[in-house]
Amino acid sequence: MKRFTYKAKEQSTGKIIKGTIQAETERVAGKLLVDRGYVPEVLKEEGGGLADKMNKVTAKDRINFTRQFATLVGAGLPIAQALRTVIDQTSNKSMKAIIEEILSDVEAGHALSSGFSKHPDVFSRVYLSLIKAGETSGTLDKSLRRIAEQEEKDQKMMSKIKSAMTMPLITLFVIIVVFIYMMLEVVPHVESLYNDLGEKLPILTVIMVGIKDFLINFWWVCIIVIVVIVGFFFQYFKTEQGDRALATFKLNVPLFNGLLRTLYMSRFARISQILLSTGVSVLDTMHIAGEATANVVVQDKIEAAAVKVQSGRPLSEALKGQDYIEPLVYQMAAIGEQSGKMDEMLGKAAQVFEDELDEKIATISAMIEPLMMIMLAIVAGLLVGGVLFPIYSLVNSIG
Repeated sequence: MKRFTYKAKEQSTGKIIKGTIQAETERVAGKLLVDRGYVPEVLKEEGGGLADKMNKVTAKDRINFTRQFATLVGAGLPIAQALRTVIDQTSNKSMKAIIEEILSDVEAGHALSSGFSKHPDVFSRVYLSLIKAGETSGTLDKSLRRIAEQEEKDQKMMSKIKSAMTMPLITLFVIIVVFIYMMLEVVPHVESLYNDLGEKLPILTVIMVGIKDFLINFWWVCIIVIVVIVGFFFQYFKTEQGDRALATFKLNVPLFNGLLRTLYMSRFARISQILLSTGVSVLDTMHIAGEATANVVVQDKIEAAAVKVQSGRPLSEALKGQDYIEPLVYQMAAIGEQSGKMDEMLGKAAQVFEDELDEKIATISAMIEPLMMIMLAIVAGLLVGGVLFPIYSLVNSIG
């Protein structure tokens, strides 16, 4: 699909409008505009590049679209008309182009889910499954609202985690800047002072002088090493082996492993609840919710449980004994199997995990602060031991 920018006149009002549209050719794009009641005046293919990257579809763009679309469909508007209205309210060019392409598919007689499925980089498998379930059951507006609510919860949770990490990262950056300043500005003056007086440097200051000399003479080596290491891991984590290694690390890294395991269980339970409540089968729910955890190791454990479910075993029994699957998940699943309210029970499990996440984020934030203070104390100790104490000793010896 190519993207075209256009300037056109509305046939009914004569109003001039501008926008973008996706089509196979310029001719098809012009026909689509005419079918929508526009008279094209300017129509040209849009090039890629920096502008497209700046207009990348964000989670917020997707949530806003979903909310608006759900509201309009719930109000009784036909799907095509609802999509046209949302297009007019969308500012992100990339998102607008995607909605226009979905509208083109709908107007061509294709299912709504078919249009969404052409953009897997924007709409997840969970999103597509709920759209399809909503179409089938006639509850599209409810499915869209569930999608928006879940994505908003994910956004809020990730924002909390990022906020908890922001201050420590700023503190770490300040520590690094102070240390480099000490090495390049303060230590040379101390070294020069001792050399001028013919005195012998203390051992800690000698070490700091060595670090300073290395940074000054081989700064380019440091940059190359950092670039190579970052580049290696960036490429490695793109491979299947690297993705698995990173997923395993996240599940076992000290301090954060409990937080991340709870996050994955929260996602699995919440997505399972939403999918089951819209009529998706247990087996399909496991495949989709496992993928939604965004951790390949956890996904493998859920897939292993899915194999057992496929062979006829209950969900609770299949999940029990799988590594990284919290007991609360299969315990609530067992209650759901007995009561016939599986989705409701998994929803309660998800709520417990979400509440637990809030507590763990607060706990980790409180634990990180003293760790940062310890690092600051170490830098201060280096400053005193390697710089201030030698100067003080030198003054005393001269006096």
